[in-house]
Amino acid sequence: MRRILAKSTLREFWSKYPDSEQYLKTWYDTAMNSSWKTPNDVKKSYVNASILKDSRIVFNIKGNSYRLIVKFNFEHELALIRFIGTHSEYDKIDANNI
Repeated sequence: MRRILAKSTLREFWSKYPDSEQYLKTWYDTAMNSSWKTPNDVKKSYVNASILKDSRIVFNIKGNSYRLIVKFNFEHELALIRFIGTHSEYDKIDANNI
C-alpha cells in the first residue's frame, strides 16, 4: 500500500490498549510493504482476515482480542482504517457499513 489513513487512529487505540501496540505496528508495517492488488492477495498474508463487501476487510488483532476494519482502494493503493476496537465493541457495529 502506498498510503494508510490514518495511523493516528492506531496510535490512539494502542495508547488505550497497550497490549495491542506491537500487533498493530506489525499489521501496519506488513500493509505498507505489501503490494496487495485484490482482497485475495490480503488473504494470502492474513488467512484469518474476513472479506466483506465494498473492499472492506476485517483483521483479527492479538488473537482476536481486537478487530480492525480497513476499506481498501486497491487501484490507488490506499487503505482507510474504518474501525478498531475490542471484540465486544465490534459485535455492536455493522462491519459492512461502518
